[in-house]
Amino acid sequence: MKAAILHEAKQPLTIEDIRLSDPAPREVLIRTVACGVCRSDLHFVDGAFPHPVPTVPGHEAAGVVEAVGSDVANLKVGDHVITFFTVFCGSCEMCVTGRPSLCVNPSTRRPKEAEPRIALADGTPVAQFLNLSAFSEMMLVHENACVAISKEMPLDRAALLGCAVITGAGSVFNDSKVKPGESVAVIGAGGIGLSAINAAKIAGAGQIIAIDPVPEKRALAEKMGATHSFDAAADDLVKQVLGLTEGGVHYAIEAVGRPNTAELAWNILRRGGTATILGMIAPGNSVSIPGPTFLTGKKMQGSLLGSTQFPTDMPRLVQMYLDGKLDLDTMVAETIRLEDINSAFDKLREGSTVRSVIDFS
Repeated sequence: MKAAILHEAKQPLTIEDIRLSDPAPREVLIRTVACGVCRSDLHFVDGAFPHPVPTVPGHEAAGVVEAVGSDVANLKVGDHVITFFTVFCGSCEMCVTGRPSLCVNPSTRRPKEAEPRIALADGTPVAQFLNLSAFSEMMLVHENACVAISKEMPLDRAALLGCAVITGAGSVFNDSKVKPGESVAVIGAGGIGLSAINAAKIAGAGQIIAIDPVPEKRALAEKMGATHSFDAAADDLVKQVLGLTEGGVHYAIEAVGRPNTAELAWNILRRGGTATILGMIAPGNSVSIPGPTFLTGKKMQGSLLGSTQFPTDMPRLVQMYLDGKLDLDTMVAETIRLEDINSAFDKLREGSTVRSVIDFS
């Protein structure tokens, strides 16, 4: 089967044949139908975050279950599923206290001495990327790395739920718990930021402010629910936001992954407001906050995948789309083939597109 292989950071991916092992206990084999090309993949491809190679990137996917191993409890052949990279064990402290996105229990991965899930055609082991490796015609994953969904849901839209949407929407519904009438600012109008904006609209937020340097993305943000938008490069940006909101927003959501945008999220909060940092700030970078501003009661928090509780949250998001509340269609800039993966990454580097979706069908 074909997959896009990363042999070395900062080098183009190559399309090659790979081999997958048979499903072991609690593993499922999934035929990939669609996979989003996410900026998080780009961080690893470009070397900002290290990862063992060779590897098959990709982590925002949907597909159909083709086979199951023994002891699989909640999935069967033919199920339509969405994958997610923070596979959870279901029994550790993080899982039983309602925080499965923070699970790091190694029981969900194969032991080092076991046969690898993925190998190149010559037998060279492939390091599984974020528990998934979704830029591939097939995926072999732990059963708790995916969830079954309604077969009415188009899988090319369902794929987006696996990262961008659960992260952005989760930052509103789970991390911020936005109430009707409250104000929200979202920094970065890529896939995650647009999802946060759309979720803020669904939650009934009063003012929804999009901040991005690209005019086309600000226009998309307004289409998805932003009531106001600002150019991130404006010299008086903080002053503009504070003036519009009469003192700052209740919630600021950072979806870029840079120290200066995390600091911006803090600076545009009102007294007692909360900033949620979703972006991947690269190793070696730090966020600086003036000490006296802690006396204003502001809070800054991190989040992984919007603190989503996958088995319940993801089917609910699917239903929101089917009910016409959640806008996934606007996010998709293009549908591509696996062979176009390097071009899709180039567009991400340029900042000229929201989401490219690989169609494996």
